[in-house]
Amino acid sequence: MKRIIVQSLFHFLVLVCALIMFDMPAIAQTPTASPTDWTQWRGVDRDGILKNASPWPSSLSTDRLVKSWRVPLGSSYSGPLVVGQRVFVTETVDKSEEYVRCLDRSSGNEIWKANWQGSLRVPFFAAANGSWIRSTPAYANGRIFVGGIRDVLVCLDAASGEEIWRRDFPAEMNSPAPQFGCVCSPLVDGEHVYMQAGGAMHKLDQVTGRTLWQSCKDGASKNSSVFSSPAIETVGGKRQLLVQGRTELAGVDLKTGAKLWAFPVPAFRGMSIITPTVFNDQFFISNYQHPSMMLALTKSGDNFDVSEKWKLKTRGYMTTPVVIDGMAYTFLQNQRFACVDLNTGQEKWVSEKFGKYASLIANGDKILALTSAGELVLFRANSDRFDMIDRRPVGTDSWAHLTVSEDEVFVRNLNELLVLKWK
Repeated sequence: MKRIIVQSLFHFLVLVCALIMFDMPAIAQTPTASPTDWTQWRGVDRDGILKNASPWPSSLSTDRLVKSWRVPLGSSYSGPLVVGQRVFVTETVDKSEEYVRCLDRSSGNEIWKANWQGSLRVPFFAAANGSWIRSTPAYANGRIFVGGIRDVLVCLDAASGEEIWRRDFPAEMNSPAPQFGCVCSPLVDGEHVYMQAGGAMHKLDQVTGRTLWQSCKDGASKNSSVFSSPAIETVGGKRQLLVQGRTELAGVDLKTGAKLWAFPVPAFRGMSIITPTVFNDQFFISNYQHPSMMLALTKSGDNFDVSEKWKLKTRGYMTTPVVIDGMAYTFLQNQRFACVDLNTGQEKWVSEKFGKYASLIANGDKILALTSAGELVLFRANSDRFDMIDRRPVGTDSWAHLTVSEDEVFVRNLNELLVLKWK
């Protein structure tokens, strides 16, 4: 009898240890990113284009694009990240705190959460866009970088949610809290993270949060908000940081932070929202309430010169376009999709109305868009006409950027995360 009891106790302990070991990876394992993951705003390469992805079906029907799970959340316009078997989302709770939640990709179950005090009230004329977090986080090297609405950048351990470091840019720069809230989405590159906040562009060490340089300072104006997210591109034979400020577009040296060139760009109330699109050493820009333009960059020795190549009456709003075969597919201030030939500046076509905003992801010759009205729109990259394939409502308030990883579509509606899977 004693031997039976001892054996039973032994088997019980083995079972307990197995359960603990089984559960540990779900709690403490650092997620590992792959090329098919979605690690920052507009994807791994920040261009909204999937690489080496399986072709999408030509249908958004409920029997082809099937609901996997749905999780209710506080308000947010931040796009979700997908890293391995983890999904990272943000939310504003009780108009006073900002949360980051790490969810299991297969079930939506919460793995960890982190939070801090952070909120502000946007002006009345911007109330429709909400007083909640809107910057899309970034992932790199086991860390999550989150831009809070008050221009605070927080670095979290991706495995546990533990805070590693924090930067309060308005306090450090003696600048006001951003009137419209932090909009810039942090950019990760190598061992560094770039963030436009507190009236300047900052290059930080990922591990410590230490400032390596500051650039493009615009002073402590009454409204230090910037609206665009930076990009790193090779232009004129030099890899550089593109910084869209309130009044000018600039190329910045990655090592020193020195401006390589700058060009004034008009925008209503400084709302230069769209990240410049690089095409053949040229920059396609489309600022709020102003015509779209193509700027050409030339280099002579160590000096750069930027000039206007063409201008188009077409006006963008918030959508950074995707480029396929020299055509920019975008969404306009007049609530329509459009196609612009980047070589000639010709507007190829404009669609019917769909909503106030849309985020775009391209895969081969297909483009999937999520409109602010909560509708998925699948259309073909066709320069001759708006070639819509299918459309399907999936929400009602969907200003966060769409996320796609492998065969899954992640839709961040205002108060939920919806995950769909193509069959």
